[in-house]
Amino acid sequence: MKNKLLSILLISGSLFLTPCSGGYNNSNKSNKSNKGNSTLLPGKVQKAIDGEKSTMTQELKNTLSFMGNEERLAYDLYNALYQQFPNIKQLYNIPTKSEYKHITAVQLLVKKYIHDENDFTNIDASPLGYKNTNILDMKAGVYDIQAIQSLYDKLYAKGIVSEKDALEVGCIVEVTDINDLNEKVEIAKNSNAKDIETVFNFLRDGSYKHYWAFDKGLKNKGIGNGCCSLGIIDGVNYCHDEYPK
Repeated sequence: MKNKLLSILLISGSLFLTPCSGGYNNSNKSNKSNKGNSTLLPGKVQKAIDGEKSTMTQELKNTLSFMGNEERLAYDLYNALYQQFPNIKQLYNIPTKSEYKHITAVQLLVKKYIHDENDFTNIDASPLGYKNTNILDMKAGVYDIQAIQSLYDKLYAKGIVSEKDALEVGCIVEVTDINDLNEKVEIAKNSNAKDIETVFNFLRDGSYKHYWAFDKGLKNKGIGNGCCSLGIIDGVNYCHDEYPK
């Protein structure tokens, strides 16, 4: 899916992972500029995290590094684009009120199950070792899974072009996140890892809401079809009227 998405971006324009290679490089920045982050997790999610440990397979461990990176991508990208387009309130509200919680939830699972980055087999860049790092101290825009690093760089390059592009990037991020979470939820379910399944469902529910927030943003700018204006490109569908509202 990531290769398809990179092709889309070329046409249109991880928590735990190498510095940005594009024109914009915020690898020396942290997220300390964002002081309004909300950290309190829903009771059901916190209870699942605090509950008994599940039996971990390597595949299940790798879902934690992947989703940790991908949730950080959304948080970092929206914060960076908000600096360019402060009139787009979705780019402030979503990272501070939701994505920060998502990163927190995944990091708590990492603390629960992972000794160090050597427990992951899908890290293919310089390990960041963010297991015990405060989220605000993590370098924004820097990841240790190369596919996510490349995705961030391409999405940022598109997003800074215009407010419309920034909102479209939001649609792309959320559909990507949902598609990946559909797969990760099934892995957790098949492993009977109820705690991880609960957290991933929490992340996915948030992404549904974010998709509609960006959809509304596009419609408010006169793009009548919202996220659906992106259509189907290289087999990836960005029109999802079936997503819960």
